[in-house]
Amino acid sequence: MEKLFLNHITVAALTFLFTAPAAANTDVPNWLQRHVGMGSNQIAPVVLQRARALYHENLRKRKTRNRCYYAMDATRPSTASNGQALPRFYTICERDGLFRATSSGYGNGRKLARANFKNGRQCARNFSNAEGSNLTMGGAYLTAETRTSFKGYYSQGGQLKPFLRTFLLFDGVGETKNARERAIGGHQAAFLKWSCRKKMPQSPYADAEGYVPVGRLVDYTSGRSNGCTSWNASATSEILSQVDRNPTTLYIYPEGDDIKAVAKAVKTGQSLGSAGLYWNASCLKAIGTPTFWPKRKLQPTINAWRKSLPKTESRPLPICK
Repeated sequence: MEKLFLNHITVAALTFLFTAPAAANTDVPNWLQRHVGMGSNQIAPVVLQRARALYHENLRKRKTRNRCYYAMDATRPSTASNGQALPRFYTICERDGLFRATSSGYGNGRKLARANFKNGRQCARNFSNAEGSNLTMGGAYLTAETRTSFKGYYSQGGQLKPFLRTFLLFDGVGETKNARERAIGGHQAAFLKWSCRKKMPQSPYADAEGYVPVGRLVDYTSGRSNGCTSWNASATSEILSQVDRNPTTLYIYPEGDDIKAVAKAVKTGQSLGSAGLYWNASCLKAIGTPTFWPKRKLQPTINAWRKSLPKTESRPLPICK
């Protein structure tokens, strides 16, 4: 994919995108303009503008023919005061008049001795494209193939059921071009916390000794991820069906330059509106100043930490009682 102009949008253009009313974007359908704004189930103007530009650019280049495209605003909070997951991932199908907002996880990061880039549960402060950082990287993506893997068995209704999780790979461009190296993609916000192994030689997923892992299914819809997008079960099913052998675009906000510009404005006491910048207000208040950790600076720290880890032998799970 050729490098897009999205990574080089000017401050003047950002000012227009942030301050101009949605109606000023005359090519945006009227029904979609109603979903543009800062409300809980709305998409911020700059996020929509860049997502639309990415999608229509790829339509023109015939890299997608999908009727829908995606966007994510990683500056929004995870949950409401009542604990309900808040939407920040958007499915937009302009020809079908469809706009849907759902929750999605963001990267949890890490806390290392030489660098603390760990994110809290409510708002993301740290972002990076470094492999092993477990952080979200904003920018342009194109959905790719899917891979389904067996995670183990869990109990439901008194019966053991296999948990199969499908992973949707992303291909990136620019700062996101190492998406495959980082194993960045989208999947259901659930994992299996193993507790023991059970003898089930009849299972197609049994190991050479006839055992399968058994555990508890954990749903983290309102939580964090390892840098991937993660959705609830119903949203995952819908998204996977939309992109099955039919790739489309995903734009994630913010990019590295956005983060650095917002951080500079905060440090100098400049309001984001006057600077033509955007960040979710409640999360900006919570995190103070966002930080972008570029790969070239953070990767050596992560690599050194990995080398310092003691070598340990993996222990087999105990036998289920």
